[in-house]
Amino acid sequence: MLVIPIHTLSDTAQIGVIDAFILREGTDYGHRDIPIEEKRDRVRKLLDDGLAEIRFYPETEFIDIVLKGSE
Repeated sequence: MLVIPIHTLSDTAQIGVIDAFILREGTDYGHRDIPIEEKRDRVRKLLDDGLAEIRFYPETEFIDIVLKGSE
């Protein structure tokens, strides 16, 4: 597993990784509809604040965003 710092990705790649995460089945934001831009901002803030990290698993070529300390 590799940890990919958010700042090493282009803006387009950042949006792609964040969108893949928030659009994944099972990601639940509750009963209220939240615009995708707000969801992106929330995830980006977690990444920028160091509370979450991007993980890449080379053996499966899977990329994920994980809250730190949630393992």
